[in-house]
Amino acid sequence: MATRAVITGWGTYIPKNEIKNEHFSNHEFYDLEGNPLHYDNEVIISKFHAITGIQARRYADDDAINSDLAVVAAQRAIEHAGIDPETLDYIIFAHNFGDVSTGSTQGDMLPSLGSKVKHALKIANPNCVAYDILFGCPGWIEGVIQANLFIKAGDAKKCLVIGGETLSRVVDPHDRDSMIYADGAGACVVEAKEDAESGILAYASQTFTLDEAYYLFYGTTNKKGGEDNTKYIKMYGRKIYEFAITNVPKALQLVLEKSGLSIDDVKKVFIHQANEKMDEAIVKRFYRLYKKPMPEGVMPMTIQKLGNSSVATIPTLICSVLTGQVEGQEIKPGDIAIFASVGAGMNVNAIVYRF
Repeated sequence: MATRAVITGWGTYIPKNEIKNEHFSNHEFYDLEGNPLHYDNEVIISKFHAITGIQARRYADDDAINSDLAVVAAQRAIEHAGIDPETLDYIIFAHNFGDVSTGSTQGDMLPSLGSKVKHALKIANPNCVAYDILFGCPGWIEGVIQANLFIKAGDAKKCLVIGGETLSRVVDPHDRDSMIYADGAGACVVEAKEDAESGILAYASQTFTLDEAYYLFYGTTNKKGGEDNTKYIKMYGRKIYEFAITNVPKALQLVLEKSGLSIDDVKKVFIHQANEKMDEAIVKRFYRLYKKPMPEGVMPMTIQKLGNSSVATIPTLICSVLTGQVEGQEIKPGDIAIFASVGAGMNVNAIVYRF
């Protein structure tokens, strides 16, 4: 009998603190060279909204750190799956900056966030292995891929995969890109199922580093002068856009071909919520590879209200659709979906999944 990795439980934590675009009206914005942007903030924010689609984002409470958000998402996923947490073989936590306290940009990763979550869940089983992965925004998908491989190898029967981030703690207030980022956590339980119709059908992962490794990087504030050597998340937005619309459609095509399915079988593309226009361009180019128009409703989006929470965007997006929180979107049993992401590294990955 064939064993397949099936997601049996979902859980999220979306912070309640809604930060609307107007929050940035009084910021002083500079470019990467330290030159002030010669536009009124109203114009900057309007153009930002037109490109990214973001109207608001969520920030964590001041007294909460990334692993706190993750514990709530993990508990909800475990409860949804109806499993005993002591039976978990792996806890895989995808993030980029560890636990960052309010007022600090220094990440705490000692012990690992996976170990912190296991401790908070009060799991005594030493054979439940907890670890972290750093894979940029595609980290949660990569964690699911690793869980799938553990299951296919017979090394695991149940895995908890988490994606969590508090990007609001590592943004430069003088960089207009700071408006993109958000906080949140998503988790899922991946289980081994014999002869299951649903589950992971195919996956693909890629890393591009010859020219692309530092498209996202850690750098100092855009406002030059003074002694501030604090590092913040930085990116070359145009290069990332061009990279993504060129390479992600090919990765989607690759994983679909590995699955043996047709483009007409795909009902949803759950893509990393990075930038509405970029995501739309990626999916349109994917369908163009098959000489087909992008179907209406194939690409659910939550970026408008939740912003870009990195590794958390796809699990929170899927969970939002599954629970009826995205207007006009639903998933039916048997639906074929592609999960896909792109991010720092530069990494690209995708999964074909049957619900």
